[in-house]
Amino acid sequence: MTGRVEGRVAFITGAARGQGRSHAVRLAQEGADIIAVDICRGFEDSPAPAATPDDLAETADMIKNLGRRVVTAQVDVRDYAALKAAVDAGVEELGRLDIVVANAGIGTTGVKLHKMEEASWEETIGVNLGGVWKTVKAAVPQLKSGGRGGSIIITSSVGGLKAYPHVGHYVAAKHGVVGLMRTFAVELGAESIRVNTIHPTHVNSPLLMNEPTYRLFRPDLENPGPDDLAPICQSFHFLPIPWVEPADISNAVLFLASDESRYITGITLPVDAGSLLK
Repeated sequence: MTGRVEGRVAFITGAARGQGRSHAVRLAQEGADIIAVDICRGFEDSPAPAATPDDLAETADMIKNLGRRVVTAQVDVRDYAALKAAVDAGVEELGRLDIVVANAGIGTTGVKLHKMEEASWEETIGVNLGGVWKTVKAAVPQLKSGGRGGSIIITSSVGGLKAYPHVGHYVAAKHGVVGLMRTFAVELGAESIRVNTIHPTHVNSPLLMNEPTYRLFRPDLENPGPDDLAPICQSFHFLPIPWVEPADISNAVLFLASDESRYITGITLPVDAGSLLK
């Protein structure tokens, strides 16, 4: 099956690399043009290395090489005015908006909630929760003006459906976007705009695959790497894998963006190798 989102336009945040890039490329493979935005810098409390303008340009080149159009912008999802400007400029150039993928997010190593610094809390909540609200808020007028309905897909986490220690700010934000999703689904359903969340487990992307994370999980080793992290990640799952690939999440995004899910709204869709069964 090809062309599952042929002729549509998708707005994707956090598109410079990782899951966001994968989503952009997967939707482009199936016929969509892309509005791709990313902050293109790092965060003080995040162990992941910084995305760069070159990363976003590489995403754009991958989309163009598939014969699709792309508009890019460097945007902080905490900046509503910049998000709205990016969406509006993209729609002006590409002609419409049909799909929103609120993917941008950060992960931090953290501490117990009662010991957490306020700055760490504010940054994570601002990006992972406030940024999702602002992304959808910026895009809804364009979805509504098209009169064709649409699909909004929000990246949550298994941490949006269960708790984990030492990352309470992340867990709170990822639970919070489920509330956003359900409310948007109720408020926008009459106009055939569907809203759903996806809940990945560990994903083979820079958010997981970085030296500080290896050291966090394997402090007993001098130079831990992915092979040392794998058994710990495997222990979270029932299926015999340590992590999923970005493409696995992108296939779920594609399903929710396509007409195959035309009557699905308000759901929490895990892609978690059985993690939520534990």
